[in-house]
Amino acid sequence: MAVPPLLTLLPLLLLLLLAAAATVRGATIDPGDLSVLEDLRGALTNPDALGWGAPGTDPCGGGGGGGGWAHVSCDRSGRVNNLDLKNAGLAGTLPPSFPKLTALQDLSLQNNSLAGPLPSFRGMAALRAAYLNGNAFTAIPRDFFDGLGDLEEFALDGSPLNASDGGWAVPPGLAAAAPQLRKLWLQNCNLVGALPDSLGALTGLQELRLSYNALSGPIPPSFATSGIQTLWLNNQRGDQKLSGTLDVLAGMVHLQEAWLHGNQFSGPIPTAIAACKQLAMLYLNGNNLVGVVPMALTALPRLNDVKLDDNHFLGPAPAFRTPNASFSHNGFCSDDPGVACAPEVSALLRFLAEVGYPVRLAWARNDPCKDWLGVTCDQGKVTVLNLPGYGLNGTISSSLGNLSTLSDIRLHDNNLTGHVPDSLTNLKSLKKLDLSTNNLIGPLPAFSQDVVVSITGNPNFNGTAPPGGDAPQSPTPSAPARSQGQAATPGNNKNNNKRSVLVLAITIPVAVSVVALLSLGAVVLFCKKNGSVQPQATSSVVVHPRDSSGPDNLVKIVMASNDSFGGTSSGTSSQDSDIHMIEARNFVISVQVLRSATKNFSQDNVLGRGGFGVVYKGVLHDGTMIAVKRMESSVISNKALDEFQAEIAILTKVRHRNLVSILGYSIEGNERLLVYEHMSNGALSKHLFQWKLHDLEPLSWKKRLNIALDVARGMEYLHTLAQQCYIHRDLKPANILLGDDFRAKVSDFGLLKSAPDGNFSVATRLAGTFGYLAPEYAVTGKITTKADVFSFGVVLMELITGMTAIDERRLDEETRYLATWFCQIRKDEEKLRAAIDPTLVLTEEILESISVIAELAGHCTSREPLQRPDMGHAVTVLVPMVEKWKPSSNEAEDYMGIDLHLPLLQMVKGWQESEANTTTDGSILSLEDSKGSIPARPAGFAESFTSADGR
Repeated sequence: MAVPPLLTLLPLLLLLLLAAAATVRGATIDPGDLSVLEDLRGALTNPDALGWGAPGTDPCGGGGGGGGWAHVSCDRSGRVNNLDLKNAGLAGTLPPSFPKLTALQDLSLQNNSLAGPLPSFRGMAALRAAYLNGNAFTAIPRDFFDGLGDLEEFALDGSPLNASDGGWAVPPGLAAAAPQLRKLWLQNCNLVGALPDSLGALTGLQELRLSYNALSGPIPPSFATSGIQTLWLNNQRGDQKLSGTLDVLAGMVHLQEAWLHGNQFSGPIPTAIAACKQLAMLYLNGNNLVGVVPMALTALPRLNDVKLDDNHFLGPAPAFRTPNASFSHNGFCSDDPGVACAPEVSALLRFLAEVGYPVRLAWARNDPCKDWLGVTCDQGKVTVLNLPGYGLNGTISSSLGNLSTLSDIRLHDNNLTGHVPDSLTNLKSLKKLDLSTNNLIGPLPAFSQDVVVSITGNPNFNGTAPPGGDAPQSPTPSAPARSQGQAATPGNNKNNNKRSVLVLAITIPVAVSVVALLSLGAVVLFCKKNGSVQPQATSSVVVHPRDSSGPDNLVKIVMASNDSFGGTSSGTSSQDSDIHMIEARNFVISVQVLRSATKNFSQDNVLGRGGFGVVYKGVLHDGTMIAVKRMESSVISNKALDEFQAEIAILTKVRHRNLVSILGYSIEGNERLLVYEHMSNGALSKHLFQWKLHDLEPLSWKKRLNIALDVARGMEYLHTLAQQCYIHRDLKPANILLGDDFRAKVSDFGLLKSAPDGNFSVATRLAGTFGYLAPEYAVTGKITTKADVFSFGVVLMELITGMTAIDERRLDEETRYLATWFCQIRKDEEKLRAAIDPTLVLTEEILESISVIAELAGHCTSREPLQRPDMGHAVTVLVPMVEKWKPSSNEAEDYMGIDLHLPLLQMVKGWQESEANTTTDGSILSLEDSKGSIPARPAGFAESFTSADGR
């Protein structure tokens, strides 16, 4: 039987394999690689941790040197191709010669204590995986990645690289240097700057982990076509974090994990995220995302873990299939998943979606009539949509046609595009539609004659004005006013972007409004002739009927021109508009009168100085004491004028015994003057902190309690009892004024912010005084009435301790910030007693009272706004603390000539007789002069007393 040829070769093949194995096992190390390993041994502070053989032995095990060194592998030619030294407790540095290991393919140095600068790995062309994470390397060279053409996995998490240089950036040439990169971990290693677009060009990249760095800017568009499966970009540090929209996610169809929380991403979740069928984990919490959560997200088949907390999502709460879903601290209509919003809310949210969800419009929850900026309601129904100059981009949603009660739509001075939706013509209540100064195109739908439509300032509008017409642009001052629904001829206003408005509410009957209009027209013409209005300015005068809900017969006269008045109306940025509005009644006072009252603003009459000017004491001709705040010309700016106008607008609307009253104002030339009631004892700050300087008596605890109660009552009125909710924003002792009897009134309303509801979070520019600012307001710029409550709590602490809110001069660093320190010591009886103002005379009763107020102050300054009480609660706590009225110890024997000890009926008879002896002008008659007549008693008068006292 013949032997097959293959079988005859088997012994030879086995001999060759054994010889090859013996060659590999016994290969002698390359001298260059040996030198590098010895350098590494020498660079460590604990070389014994390597577990290597003694010098002179062969790391590869060849040349009779034994079995080789631990954790070192070599190829057949004696080149080191693997170093596995993870978790070995190594300390020291990597030597500069390390990159000479050019045959090294796998490097594992993770979780050691290596430090110092990294040498460049340039030239290590065979390197396939390098794990350097979990060390403390201090620097990385620019050319570190150059030429690493085979690199697939790289990790460098946790090293404070280039800290002295402010960090380092992902090299833009990384894709070209390492085109095979599949895994890139660079977490918490001081990365700064933007994500390079080249990362998206790494077609093989599957894992990208860049969390806890200082990256900023958007996710590059190139990521949309990448193969990334794991994307960790969460918790970037610093003020500028990763931002922009999440539209790029819609194209990342291979995505399985996306950790994007703790950044500043904005805009809505794209509905096209439905394409991400592999997505299993999505963390978006702690961003600025807005809009309705798309159903496409809830329908993703593999989504098992999702976090949407702490954003600005609106609409229905999402109904996820997984129990591992959280979405708290948003603005959903209901906390219950899947519950639909009210029809009006749904319509407004669709409008919001089509204008790009502006950040300023945080339309949260399910009641547009409660706290929605730009939305006005009447009897629970939306009647006005007022969003001029809000920077709206996008189109006008046809959903507005579903708001059947809408009567007034003001969307002028935005960037709206597209057509005016036909659905608006179905609004039966619509009376006014202002779409001027946008980028809309025609034709315009046919509105009824009752609707006043304004479309001027839309340069590409190619339609014809409707029968209702456009509002007149420049009628003559004496032209009769047009009612809201009257037709008019379209005007041509070339200066539509520059308008100035002065609104004066004058106390005159409506019947004489035409006379007032003619008078105002004459004033306008006179001013033009005398140069106070620029010749090119166009003006119009319109008389509006008084608001039927107003307290008196007021007529508002509106004078409009393209000549700037200087400043802006509150609610509009000074950079966005030149509109200025002041509402008042009969508060205008002549500058000459005020000059006379203050002795020409004499320095002897200075009461104090504020951020925008000087306050003077004055006396009017009738003896009335006044305080005049005069804005200095050097600080007249848009911001200053905003606050000047805000103070007038507010103080002419609110009246309360614990709010400083405005008596008038004056605007003449460069003069801007506010006139207040005079508060003889000045600011609380003077009596708390500067009483020695001014030679004053320190405030007693009784006075301090009364002051606290007065302030609480004034703030309660602003928050909940006035016709509208107001937020003061700058409550502090310097803005609390004291009268003759040391009763307090809150002042300085230039920073006052109106809000539809006390719990509404208003986004606004940061204003106020540090030390009194609530932490959430200082950090986010969003404010509620609870920010005033925080300030009030700090004032209570100052009343207790006599210490200012912030004082960098305090030697004890802990006490420099009063609110923080006081909250730490208020529950320690001994420390609290030591913190009490030493000028106070302490009794057990006063100590008990202080303890209660300290508790209230602590609650008011809670870090969480929801943990703070409202001002009504503060009033409730303070009222029992203020000494109650007690009857005099000496009982009065008579009152107004009546003996109070007589029986009740006899006292009444005596009172009637005394009344009969008094004429209507107060003169006394004898009984004979009055013919003995006694005024008849009302029927049942005596009977009512008889039944009352039983006699």
